[in-house]
Amino acid sequence: MFQDSPIYDRLVAERGDVPEQVRRDAERVSRELEVVMRPLHSPGHLPGAERQPSPGAGWQRTALLPGPRPH
Repeated sequence: MFQDSPIYDRLVAERGDVPEQVRRDAERVSRELEVVMRPLHSPGHLPGAERQPSPGAGWQRTALLPGPRPH
């Protein structure tokens, strides 16, 4: 992108190649997310069997009334 730019070369020398570092970190995070987001394949897991959600596993929004909170 900025191969023939003396200003860019000086910035890279002073601060490091920040765009390249960001690119590497983004690729690493993307790979980690792929691993984390894959379905679990444990030895006892039957293909096609649905996991039953545990109680309280999802988000629930509850409104708090104004005033002191109950203990």
